[in-house]
Amino acid sequence: MMTQEEVRALLVQTGAIMDGHFLLTSGLHSPHYVEKFNVLQHPEYTAQLCAAMAEKFKDANIETVVGPVTGGILLAHETGKSLETRAIFTERVDGKMTFRRGFSLREGERVLIVEDIVTTGGSIKEVIDVVKAAGAVPVAVSMLVDRSGGKANFGDVPATALLTMEVETYAPENCPLCAKGIPMTKRGRTGK
Repeated sequence: MMTQEEVRALLVQTGAIMDGHFLLTSGLHSPHYVEKFNVLQHPEYTAQLCAAMAEKFKDANIETVVGPVTGGILLAHETGKSLETRAIFTERVDGKMTFRRGFSLREGERVLIVEDIVTTGGSIKEVIDVVKAAGAVPVAVSMLVDRSGGKANFGDVPATALLTMEVETYAPENCPLCAKGIPMTKRGRTGK
């Protein structure tokens, strides 16, 4: 089992944890960003992180691991491999999260939902709705990084994270970085 300190060290080592002025997918601004692909580009690190995610659920009778496109595909695959289960993913079609490519769940199927970086938890809530609509049981949510500091809430579905971070986020109109004229930091690979 990896400790939070070990996870943080790996993310720092690979350049996944970045500082600057970032526009998040949620539309919020933040002085910190986690570029998941800086760590997920390394199969051995991805396998190590997903084995740690799976470890918490080895006795939970998980039948399928589900993750949302894009990083969730890699996490679902590797976590499913560790749990010796099936792994599938959801995608957005016309703005709505759904299963495609022949993926489906059966009534009562026990599902672990995995996600890479969570700020507001909106995408995970959509995946939970898709899983429940299929009649399956969302047993838990497992996150690589919870940027909400533990504030993301998934109702009756328990959640865990390999790393929980207290990261400030700001609405664009209230962003102190914007007020100081600090330009947006380009996201993506850092060249490491």
